[in-house]
Amino acid sequence: MTRTTRPALGPFVFFTLALGLATYFTFAAVQGDFGLFRRAEITADADVLRRQLAGVSAEVVRMENLTHRLSDDYLDLDLLDEQARRVLGRIRADEIVIR
Repeated sequence: MTRTTRPALGPFVFFTLALGLATYFTFAAVQGDFGLFRRAEITADADVLRRQLAGVSAEVVRMENLTHRLSDDYLDLDLLDEQARRVLGRIRADEIVIR
């Protein structure tokens, strides 16, 4: 009589489960909410927002300068004249309009 041995099912289940978990965690590390691809997206978004912040900051500085030039303490008559004529749509008699 020959005795045949069945392959052990325990190690097969263990390695299959370990491979499945390793695959899942690798996928999550790359594609998940906190994965590498998401980190690259956040970095790119942060760069875009930094550039927008720099643009808005420059605009704020420009507007603060214009506001200061039209304030009661310091009045720039040329800027006041330019703003008034732009709002009213008027020109002086000695000016030529080029469009």
